[in-house]
Amino acid sequence: MSTHVDDPLSRERSHLAASRSALRAMREGVEALDISDVTANWVNAEALAHQIEERIKALADLSGTPLFFGRLDYLHAPGAEAAEGAEGERFYIGRRHVHDHDGDPMVIDWRAPVSQPFYRASKKDPMDVALRRRFGYTRGDITAYEDEHLSDPAEAAQTSKLLQQEIERPRVGPMRDIVATIQPEQDEIVRSGLSGTVCVQGGPGTGKTAVGLHRVAYLLYAHRERLARTGTLVIGPNRSFLHYIEQVLPALGELAVQQATVDDLVAHVEIKGTDDATAAVVKGDARLAQVLRSALYSHVTMPTEPVVVVRGSRRWRIPAYELEELVRELLDRDIRYGAAREALPQRIAHAVLVQMERSGEAPDDRVQDAVARNSAVKAAVKAVWPAVDPAKLVLRLLSDAEFLAVHADGILDGDEQKAILWAKPARSVKSAKWSPADAVLIDEATDLIQRTHSLGHVVLDEAQDLSPMQYRAVGRRCSTGSATVLGDLAQGTTPWATRSWQEALTHLGKQDALVEELTAGFRVPTDVITYASRLLPHIAPGLTPVVSIRENPGHFEVRPVSGSKDVVDACRESLRHEGSTGLIAADARVPDLAAALTEAGIPYLGPGEETTEDTRLTLVPASLAKGLEYDYVVLDEPQAVVDGEPDERTGLRRLYVTLTRAVSGLIVTHAAGLPPQLASATLH
Repeated sequence: MSTHVDDPLSRERSHLAASRSALRAMREGVEALDISDVTANWVNAEALAHQIEERIKALADLSGTPLFFGRLDYLHAPGAEAAEGAEGERFYIGRRHVHDHDGDPMVIDWRAPVSQPFYRASKKDPMDVALRRRFGYTRGDITAYEDEHLSDPAEAAQTSKLLQQEIERPRVGPMRDIVATIQPEQDEIVRSGLSGTVCVQGGPGTGKTAVGLHRVAYLLYAHRERLARTGTLVIGPNRSFLHYIEQVLPALGELAVQQATVDDLVAHVEIKGTDDATAAVVKGDARLAQVLRSALYSHVTMPTEPVVVVRGSRRWRIPAYELEELVRELLDRDIRYGAAREALPQRIAHAVLVQMERSGEAPDDRVQDAVARNSAVKAAVKAVWPAVDPAKLVLRLLSDAEFLAVHADGILDGDEQKAILWAKPARSVKSAKWSPADAVLIDEATDLIQRTHSLGHVVLDEAQDLSPMQYRAVGRRCSTGSATVLGDLAQGTTPWATRSWQEALTHLGKQDALVEELTAGFRVPTDVITYASRLLPHIAPGLTPVVSIRENPGHFEVRPVSGSKDVVDACRESLRHEGSTGLIAADARVPDLAAALTEAGIPYLGPGEETTEDTRLTLVPASLAKGLEYDYVVLDEPQAVVDGEPDERTGLRRLYVTLTRAVSGLIVTHAAGLPPQLASATLH
């Protein structure tokens, strides 16, 4: 690897400077656009101005973010369709496309077909690449490069030092993209097609979250027009997690992807209450969808009276048996409750028009619409197929034992019904102390009445923690689109955590999804993941342990302590290293540790708050640690983490999560004994 300033390095720096200049010119060109003569009205002008504003943001030259990170020298000129119009055989690979004033590419987008060999080419399959060059950067400037001569049989394959350095580089602030370090097995998932759903099972540090986000960026590149129409969404487990990942897509030039939690998606009512574990498990069970459907359609009653429509001097009579046929036809069609209710007046009106035509009249569509709005027709529809408010429906099910018993008969047993009934029935939707699981039930009822809008693509991260009813809620948001499902069965820390991906994908409505497993660990050091994997036989016996590919084994220590002062000292040690430090503890122990840090004069942040050079320590409750990463972690009192959960398996899974948040070093501190499962000498 060359680290001194020589001619090749100077030439690469010149290309970087020229590329930055070209990007600036592209941005200035967009900023200088005059749209006054091309917009017919203010609405068009506003829309175009917004598009231009988004384009300007996408062309930002982010400080400290290299414009390109690699170079490919091909043996032969690639096809014109792959080269994006470029004539040469050398391509610089970067986060976005940059062209000069003649339109010739100076940097090729990492998502373009011609860039693919940067991630996939090997000695065994060079993919027509003579040389692959990686660049090393310090604060945005090229300081090193490294070459692989893929087509030279005399040169032995070797691990890239720059790749290792980039993987192991300390992090302060939010999650970074991995665009420079995507591995072949990750790239295969990233570039999989839009039409299919992909489920990625990945242990800690395998990069599954980054793979999911880069897949969104790739799909937006490959199917931009379609996804611009249908929309994309990233769903994370909590706000802290979303804040942590929110800079990844903008760094790749993608600004239009929405982010939300499942609770955000189903926010039909204000959440004021919580459920115990038993009630939450029952409410999250997919069988509740059957109960809700039964309760909803119980409002439909068969007509016993005819409908008489008066128009002028004529009276048109639709007998009860004919009305019943219309109602049964709509029920048999299995369309949404609300859509059927809207169709019924038109069906009745059509029956009236048939009678009019038989009597010699020639009514048109306007007459049918007028009949459908007739007060007698409206009254009949209201009696037979009344409007139902989804929140009121759920309120009645949870408040009225008899109503629940009728519609849960043969679906939920007596104990399950008792578990979800409110001890004190609420008087109204507004006064009810709704729980998160109740909101999901309301969302299900809402969809039974009116179809939920479907997006083009949804990324669902930390998916193992969702209940079947939550999967259904997400599945509704991509019923006509596709999804990327990301998770780790060993990190399921809810009482209703997913037991198998096939089961989860069935609830999501994506039974045919491709399930991929990532087992190569890029983030967690060898000694740390080996220690954490002692828990796998107890929490997820069928899973393959993650194998770290890190050359640096990392710092790992299990340290007996006598109190909070020793834990604070461990934090001080970690802060002497470059990068971020996380102090992770059982939720109940966080206040004491916060007080100890304050007394010691060590500033700290909460999860989701952005670390800075001055404040690099984050105090993390174990319940919020999932998905987050820190260069160094001090894990306080493992047994307390286990004891903080309702059952041992969930506690051990929570401990597995907290043990695997470190990128460079982990100190486990304990005054009490360690969980016996960590004492296992061997892995099974």
